[in-house]
Amino acid sequence: MLVLGRSQVETLLDMDVLIDAMASAMADLSAGRASAPDRVAALVPEQEGLLAAMPGFVPSAGVLMSKLVSLFPRNAGTPLPTHQALIVVFDPDTGEPAALLDGSVITAARTAACSALSVRLLARRDATVLAVLGTGVQARSHAHAICRVRPIRQVRVAGRDPAKAAAVAEELSSVLEAEARAASSYAEALDGAHIAAATTHALEPVIRRPWLSAGVHITSVGYNPAGREVDDATVAEALVCVESRQAALAPFPAGSNDLLTPIRNGLVTADHVHAELGELVLGSTTGRSSPEQITLYKSVGVAVQDAAAAALVVTAAREQSIGEEITLW
Repeated sequence: MLVLGRSQVETLLDMDVLIDAMASAMADLSAGRASAPDRVAALVPEQEGLLAAMPGFVPSAGVLMSKLVSLFPRNAGTPLPTHQALIVVFDPDTGEPAALLDGSVITAARTAACSALSVRLLARRDATVLAVLGTGVQARSHAHAICRVRPIRQVRVAGRDPAKAAAVAEELSSVLEAEARAASSYAEALDGAHIAAATTHALEPVIRRPWLSAGVHITSVGYNPAGREVDDATVAEALVCVESRQAALAPFPAGSNDLLTPIRNGLVTADHVHAELGELVLGSTTGRSSPEQITLYKSVGVAVQDAAAAALVVTAAREQSIGEEITLW
């Protein structure tokens, strides 16, 4: 079995290749070719945490795998990340365990790559101003990924802690071609932004309709079992897209409060979900209908994303002779 640590996985991931791999994986999922059951989770109530299992099979990538991911929101502000994960890859012909790799880097990268795919499919082509809401790993990953698919000239970073927002903006300024600056509030960051990337653990919405400009594309990837990132008014007005209708509308721990709450309150119906990303990739459904339309990609994370990313990493590792081979039995 091949074993790959975090730094090795990070080295082996290519974001441009990964974005394209997300397109193929999403198309497989929407076409019914891939298998990705809803995630299940064991809860740790005293820590407000959970451990989720996400198995997936993507025939086009030739990969069968399962991810174990923990979500402990109380880790925010500590040296430990809120999301920590391991991925086990199996031989799809025999079921033999073939690789064990860090899943935290993959989780951050594949989430940002799929958001970038949504930007490629739904955002205006002339989008140049990006608002990043949040100051964690996903905030950084999203800034890097989205700048690869649109000509971003300005990145605005906002979070609960102004010092952290300033630090992230300074970091991004040193590595991106775009100017990056901290905003004093979510509303300020969103004012006039063409793309908004919400990457928080918010209890209350950080995306609110009065703060948005016409034509903005929103990616919302944050997850808090007790909260949400997007307000009802934005959901009701936006053209809403997801990875999987089944996953997004499933009960906890798989679904999205951002969509389930307005559906439960009768503001919209399940039919308000316009499309899956895979349907847009396949061309079976159209996307943005006008420059002024607000579009929303609400992500809950699906296993085919992890599977496609893991396949890229394992293939690159074997080609470059990176990693350690161990024997389990």
